[in-house]
Amino acid sequence: MKKRNSEKLMLLMLTLVLAFGFAIADMQPAFADHAADARQLVEKSKMTLDTFVTKKDLGSFRDLLSKAKGVFISPQMLEGAFIFGASGGSGVLVTRDAKSGFWNGPAFYTIGEASFGFQAGGQASQVVMLAMTDRGVTALLAPSVKLGADIGVAAGPVGVGASAATANISADIITYSLSKGLYGGISLEGAVVAVRKEWNGAYYKKPGVTPTDILVRKEVNNPHSANLVQAVARAAGGKPTTEMKGRYHTVERGDTLYRISQKYGVSVPELRRLNNIGEGQYIYPGQKILIEPSN
Repeated sequence: MKKRNSEKLMLLMLTLVLAFGFAIADMQPAFADHAADARQLVEKSKMTLDTFVTKKDLGSFRDLLSKAKGVFISPQMLEGAFIFGASGGSGVLVTRDAKSGFWNGPAFYTIGEASFGFQAGGQASQVVMLAMTDRGVTALLAPSVKLGADIGVAAGPVGVGASAATANISADIITYSLSKGLYGGISLEGAVVAVRKEWNGAYYKKPGVTPTDILVRKEVNNPHSANLVQAVARAAGGKPTTEMKGRYHTVERGDTLYRISQKYGVSVPELRRLNNIGEGQYIYPGQKILIEPSN
């Protein structure tokens, strides 16, 4: 009897060890690709912003964006499960310097909320949040913040004539969403926004870097972010972040780092170093590659 119990215990322990091992193996690729995931999120965020800015029925969004002190973009926020609802996604935050007017960033975050009710199926939404006050920006710089509890949040008006309503909005953060091709204001009441430490560290190649380091102190820079930051600056009527001065090459279709290195006589490792491009990361048409920084 004791032998059987011992064998069962050993079998249970072996099962647990194997299960833990498989779980760790499944997790490893996710940790290995933080930098690539962060770069992809930046590119998708730029496309999401372009979509919001160009729609006719979002005049109020454009009006508020011109006054915003920070812009949070989540290209895909998944939501919905049967009965128990949950939503979540990743997002980036860029902020405007009050003195210079330059936009800086991005910093990386997660955003999610939970609810209870009848929810059959699910959907994906694009979300943009506008931080209208210094208090709103400061709250988002914290490790985590609960919207509606730690900071005031409201849905932005949508539709023809909605621009006139923007003057009456006093919330610290105003939210907009796009789901299934339709725009709407969502409050995101109760949603938690938390810093993605690993993504920030991987994107800027500086473990432990914080949103304050990125957005306020401006201690780090990644040339890859230029397209996103410039898009925000154009839409908001502000200035893009100060770009490192020097000689640049604009990537064309068919370009590779090797071809660029041959053209300008700069080694591929040096191009990777100057532009914060890791091994296995791709360049894309329209991307600006720093060839030689000015002294």
